[in-house]
Amino acid sequence: DSEGGLYVCMNTFLGFGREHIERHYRKTGQCVYLHLKRHLRQKVPGASGGALPKRRNAKLFLDLEISSDLNSDDFEYEDEAKLVIFPDHYEISLPNIEELPALVTIACDALLSAKSPYRKQEPDSWEEELQASKHAKTLVQLDNGVRIPPSGWKCSRCDLRENLWLNLSDGSVLCGKWFFDGSGGNGHAVEHYRDTGYPLAVKLGTITPDGADVYSFDEEEPVLDPHIAKHLAHFGIDMLQMQVTENGLRDNDIKPRVSEWEVIQEAGVKLKPMYGPGYTGMKNLGNSCYLNAVMQAIFSIPEFQRAYVGNLPRIFDYSPLDPTQDFNTQMAKLGHGLLSGQYSKPPMKSELIEQVMKEEHKPQHNGISPRMFKAFISKGHPEFSSNRQQDAQEFFLHLINLVERNPVGSENPSDVFRFLVEERTQCCQSRKVRYTDRVDYIMQLPVAMEAATNKDELIAYELKRREAEAARRPLPELVRAKIPFSACLQAFSEPSNVEDFWSSALQAKSAGVKTSRFASFPEYLVVQIKKFTFGLDWIPKKLDVSIDMPDFLDITHLRARGLQPGEEELPDIAPPIVIPDDPKALDIDESSVMQLAEMGFPLEACRKAVYYTGNLGAEVAFNWIIAHMEEPDFAEPLVIPAFGEGASSGAAALGAVGLDNQPPEEMVAIIISMGFQRNLAIQALKATNNNLERALEWIFSHPDPEEESDPALDTMDMENNANANILAETGSEGPRIKDGPGRYELFGFISHMGTSTMSGHYVCHLRKEGRWVIYNDLRVCASERPPKDLGYIYFYHRIPS
Repeated sequence: DSEGGLYVCMNTFLGFGREHIERHYRKTGQCVYLHLKRHLRQKVPGASGGALPKRRNAKLFLDLEISSDLNSDDFEYEDEAKLVIFPDHYEISLPNIEELPALVTIACDALLSAKSPYRKQEPDSWEEELQASKHAKTLVQLDNGVRIPPSGWKCSRCDLRENLWLNLSDGSVLCGKWFFDGSGGNGHAVEHYRDTGYPLAVKLGTITPDGADVYSFDEEEPVLDPHIAKHLAHFGIDMLQMQVTENGLRDNDIKPRVSEWEVIQEAGVKLKPMYGPGYTGMKNLGNSCYLNAVMQAIFSIPEFQRAYVGNLPRIFDYSPLDPTQDFNTQMAKLGHGLLSGQYSKPPMKSELIEQVMKEEHKPQHNGISPRMFKAFISKGHPEFSSNRQQDAQEFFLHLINLVERNPVGSENPSDVFRFLVEERTQCCQSRKVRYTDRVDYIMQLPVAMEAATNKDELIAYELKRREAEAARRPLPELVRAKIPFSACLQAFSEPSNVEDFWSSALQAKSAGVKTSRFASFPEYLVVQIKKFTFGLDWIPKKLDVSIDMPDFLDITHLRARGLQPGEEELPDIAPPIVIPDDPKALDIDESSVMQLAEMGFPLEACRKAVYYTGNLGAEVAFNWIIAHMEEPDFAEPLVIPAFGEGASSGAAALGAVGLDNQPPEEMVAIIISMGFQRNLAIQALKATNNNLERALEWIFSHPDPEEESDPALDTMDMENNANANILAETGSEGPRIKDGPGRYELFGFISHMGTSTMSGHYVCHLRKEGRWVIYNDLRVCASERPPKDLGYIYFYHRIPS
């Protein structure tokens, strides 16, 4: 409430606007509140050349602050703080040492000097300064001939292809640990360190000319490696080649790249500002344009508008005592800020007259500052919680994951994006096939560079560019590859080779090919153009192409057809499970054990907790301890039975991972986020030895599984549901899809400017009320030349039959 100020409960230290403070008082009985208010003074004459008064108590800014006006150099502020006693609204001005008890005075002073989410997220304080690793200078690298390719990496122990780390001593590529959102790996990089003692690893995918993300297992923290270029070159990775070109210009300084910024942002064209509901900008918090672009597109969709803004009173009524940590509350708050129109108002006539008199024009960008939303949604995520630029596509999937886990009613708004993909895999030797279904939210479209229609122009441009670089002359005007959309669609539908394919017909590895088709068409189709890749020289690059994306899209011909006459299915036989030579030789994460032991729990109980939760961390192990504290053998030494023996009582409990094949909670959460029931997820993981990919195949091949009634599962379901603000109605088993015709119309796209997803800028274009609108952070204007051919992510909605 930017007019009524902020009321802070002196007992819980939660903040409320004027319209919610009465309800909080009636609900909790708390009667002492600190009322914080900021007064905006009139413009200071000649402020453009004068000093701005010192801004006191910057934490008083609300999350939905009017960003540009309050940050302008033409204003000064006066902050006011009072203590308010309910229900009589008795006010005591602060400071007031004479009338207030010392304890109350101390509490008020502490609150007024505390850092809010806004000050905590100032760019200069988001990230701690990394220190150089003590191992960097003396790191020993094995001369084993390992060379790392620029793409196609996978963990050497479990074949995972995400969150991969390159050990800088021996060149091993291994996966990291699980994250809270279900992403991550199986911790093989840490296991490798324990086995070998090789201390440093670099995260694949983060290597740029400016550096890379390096982690020291010995020092247990991210570090700097001053010799990273030399260490990477040992494995054939040249990270510095792109830093300076032959003509002395940095890659980002080359003129043709600047033209992309001008085209996408429609620079040089006078754009008309847009105001009102749905035309509210978002402040860039420092490389947060990826978040701004995605959220503008999300809240242009009616299903999300109804789920969060339409249900705003209900969400607020059911919000927990700390709404800053509630996903639905933060979504509703952000959606209200974008759609209400309260933060997108045209300048007053008097301000326009004053601008004319001063012969200057300052666009009045109102807008909101999503600091609290970003702080919550990125909490615990190693990438989104940083101040670095991120991939908008990865953030979109991260957001959908959170929407899935926090139901807001009987219908989940993310259902509009979900669709089923039918994958047909064929053994090239036996010619037998297997059909499986998987859930997806994005159609990833490859760029068919070989189909460029202006190849002669591209060859001529490349020759001129090299000549200009050699002669240190200005570069010629950029020529982009023009790719037909039909060629990209054709490339999507063509078969692809399956690496490490195991044929159940041959009971051995064989060559395999896979094709993908739509088993269902979503209500809203999200299309990502796969522009980002790695060159053979390990330089991350962006394909600067122009694709004639259609306004109307028909993909009906990509509808899946299932098993065809004459096709023979591959036998339903799982690959053999490799049993370790010593089943008892299981590593236990001693750091997690010590964290639990420091809390006062018996050491042996801590070891059992870490073991039975599969080394998934102290937090998961702590939940195991709470659930088993009353057992008679709680503090008894850990006994690991051999394979085939009965598991101990601890292993049989909920959340245990190991000999009883009880699936880890993280895997269960991933399957639930795809729209399946919890009991079905657990049943599938049990049947496939906790193999996530095979569990999904099992679900689709067992449409009517037997119902299991497990009191422990029921108990955990109740505990999990208690954390949700509004319980969703349970539906039928299987993923929730909204199938229909495969004909779509374009209504929005997100564009990226720059050479890498780790740098640059994002802008969103949306079609509203019959015209295109550009959302460039705080700037919201009518678009004159929407660059539909240069987009990165496109949003289509289904055309009704």
